[in-house]
Amino acid sequence: MPKARQTQRRRAPTRLSLMRTLQRVRLVAMDVDGVLTDAGMYYSESGDELKKFNTRDGMGIKMLQAAGLVTAFITREKTAIVERRGQKLAVPEVHQGVDDKLAVLTTLAQKYGISLDQIAYIGDDVNDVEALCAVGFSAAPADAMPAVLQVVHYVCKKKGGEGAVRELADLILTAQHLPESKPIFL
Repeated sequence: MPKARQTQRRRAPTRLSLMRTLQRVRLVAMDVDGVLTDAGMYYSESGDELKKFNTRDGMGIKMLQAAGLVTAFITREKTAIVERRGQKLAVPEVHQGVDDKLAVLTTLAQKYGISLDQIAYIGDDVNDVEALCAVGFSAAPADAMPAVLQVVHYVCKKKGGEGAVRELADLILTAQHLPESKPIFL
């Protein structure tokens, strides 16, 4: 099992190194609550749990899939809502009730014959830090917890549930379709 990188503040990557890193990405994994949602948990009078997902994030996931990248949800929560969202978007890897996200990422890397350096992961809270430090490219929504913001390669301009995943998808897709000599603008 590969060793996780030390949890430490990361230097901001240059545009060229960012583009090269993003060009290697073959799998994009994400937390759900606080990344695909606004981190709120809503309950109806009858006790039903509700979550709000952003359709632009959904389109970003579909665009990644169309480009041949594997997508994955990895969340500590376990709900039918997340399962339904994964089915609607045809996400092939939906992992719920996960305490050790790095272990799931390591298993996915082995399954798809890639290295952790070829994985992008976006998370928002302290239970994501180990995974964020282990992958080739890490990102966080603008409203992620401070401990997360300190360790990621990229902090999105968008908040969780408000397009952060789409922003990450656009970065990856732009990098993978531009010649190396052209800079990407963030």
